[in-house]
Amino acid sequence: MIPYGRHSINDEDIEAVVAVLKSDWLTTGPLVELFEEDLKKIVGAPCITVSSGTAALHCAYAAIGLAPGDEVITPPITFIATQATAALFGATVVFADVQPDTANIDPQAVADAISPRTKAIVAVDYAGHPANLEELRGLADRHGIYLIEDASHSIGSIYKGRPVGSIADITTFSFFPTKNLTTGEGGAVASIHPELLERAKRFSRQGLVRNPNEFRIPNQGAWHQEVHEFGLNYRLPDILCALGISQLKRLEDFKAKKRAIFLTYVQQLSDIKGIEVPSESFDVSVNWHLFPARVDPHKRTTIYSSLRNAGIGVQVNYMPVYWHPVFQNMGFRKGMYPNSDLFYSREISLPMYSSLGKEELNKVISTVKDLCV
Repeated sequence: MIPYGRHSINDEDIEAVVAVLKSDWLTTGPLVELFEEDLKKIVGAPCITVSSGTAALHCAYAAIGLAPGDEVITPPITFIATQATAALFGATVVFADVQPDTANIDPQAVADAISPRTKAIVAVDYAGHPANLEELRGLADRHGIYLIEDASHSIGSIYKGRPVGSIADITTFSFFPTKNLTTGEGGAVASIHPELLERAKRFSRQGLVRNPNEFRIPNQGAWHQEVHEFGLNYRLPDILCALGISQLKRLEDFKAKKRAIFLTYVQQLSDIKGIEVPSESFDVSVNWHLFPARVDPHKRTTIYSSLRNAGIGVQVNYMPVYWHPVFQNMGFRKGMYPNSDLFYSREISLPMYSSLGKEELNKVISTVKDLCV
């Protein structure tokens, strides 16, 4: 089976992990800060590492003080973690429809959804293509609200000359095995605001306060630590940070190889009547995580099954979040966000990963052509 996504692990990655297993540190140790410094060089803002992309989102919402009564504006086309982590703070999830070409949140739909209770706009860089950050940044600044970028798909992408991670108030990343680099499980939070990053870090370290200047319980001794606000254990251990440090060295190589695959797909499939290839804005440099092709919605199920039967592991990313029963229970109904619904009905993700070979790629293309003509 040719998978739709796959990690790339080499001998250097393995050696880096083995070295940690032979060291005195397994959990939080010196490689955590080293990985965070390496990430900072890539994303253009200080970072903390956490245990998953979901954890990163949870920490981001904690950092802005999200609470019951607050609203967050999100796109329907994303994995449900974008909304679930906000809902767990008691916030109200507000949806804004997506743009038909990129499936990224539509700035005009966001503008229409802003209310006095809006705390944050959450942009998702679908498939690795950055959202329209300039317009969203302007909306956030004009209304005095936060801009959060869910960049689970897009580390290494560039928006108008600036790296993803350096524009939003807070940016979150995922290092799941199918993403643009992996630590097995893992994620990160970046912020251009030191106070927000510190709040995210404290939440991810169980809320522990270790700075004596902040203690409210005096004269306890050098061992003392205390909690002022609840947090959770979202730490990423040295073992996984070692893998991340090694993977980061190859991020540009991963990006270049996937770009070549992207361009081959576009060149070979653009003229096929039954398929539409993803678009790319002129002012971005995309580190593609997915290749979200679109087909006739009446044929999508047949095409999906036929590709799977041919040993091609395609995927569908994603069912609109507001379709999930948890949101249906809140009164959301299919048809409320037509662009998202149409995109989902047509979307099928073709294999996209850096080690996808030429022979495998040609097999995918020829099979898709046969099915879509």
